[in-house]
Amino acid sequence: MQVSLTAFLERAGLLLDRLEPMLPPRVCAIDWQSCLAARWQRQGAHGWLKPLRVDSGLQLDDLLGIERQRDLLLANTRQFVAGMPANHALLWGARGTGKSSLVRALLMRFAGQGLRLIEIERDRLVDLPQVVESLGALPQRFVLFCDDLSFDAGEADFRVLKSVLDGSLECAPDNVLLYATSNRRHLLAEKQSDNENWQRVDEELHPSEAVEDRIALSDRFGLWLSFYPFSQDHYLAVVRHWLGQIAEAANCSWQWSEELEKAALRWALGRGNRNGRCAQQFARHWVGMQLLQAGG
Repeated sequence: MQVSLTAFLERAGLLLDRLEPMLPPRVCAIDWQSCLAARWQRQGAHGWLKPLRVDSGLQLDDLLGIERQRDLLLANTRQFVAGMPANHALLWGARGTGKSSLVRALLMRFAGQGLRLIEIERDRLVDLPQVVESLGALPQRFVLFCDDLSFDAGEADFRVLKSVLDGSLECAPDNVLLYATSNRRHLLAEKQSDNENWQRVDEELHPSEAVEDRIALSDRFGLWLSFYPFSQDHYLAVVRHWLGQIAEAANCSWQWSEELEKAALRWALGRGNRNGRCAQQFARHWVGMQLLQAGG
């Protein structure tokens, strides 16, 4: 009998070891007074908000050359935080031009006024209604942030997003807003075949239903902000800005010169793009090399 009980407990222990990874982790309620941001996580059929540590180093003044986009989104966010009507926002355009950085900088600007940020990945959008429902009774103002949002042909998740933005019978709470970034203006891939069913009737073009379905998604964002590739002068201005910020923090002396300008341009040429991310990466590289040489 003792042997049978021991064998049973061993097998039960092995079974629990196999089942435990499939169970959701123990989730504690988030203290939104001290927590500024969270990310929606999912495991199996269970989803929860995971608190995030926020880097407060990035400020709105660090985003050069996108003043128009910054001011428009700043005004929209100020309205939202004040409890006034505001629009969902789509930030689209060239990569590395400050779209996601702008959203994160706005969190630091308005965190003291109750703004909170929740990141939700594109493949978790099916959980949007659940996330929105969990936030409605809270006093804080929440921006749901979906970075690099786009959909491939055949995916149906975008219809969940359409319903949450506008069109569902159940209205989203007024303390929730959606900000999304994308490299695509209409969020879905557009193909030449979408135009095959276009017809000309009395000189009027009637686009196919497939095209209308794609455009309907981006139309649900009330605020569209476009971001364009940097010119050379814009890129170099951002390089100088980040050199000043990073060098000062590292107590590294520097002076702008023709040689440094050429090095920054070669860095961008090697990556095939001039943008804010590239400028910041060059500044970190250059300051790090100067400190390494000085230490050596």
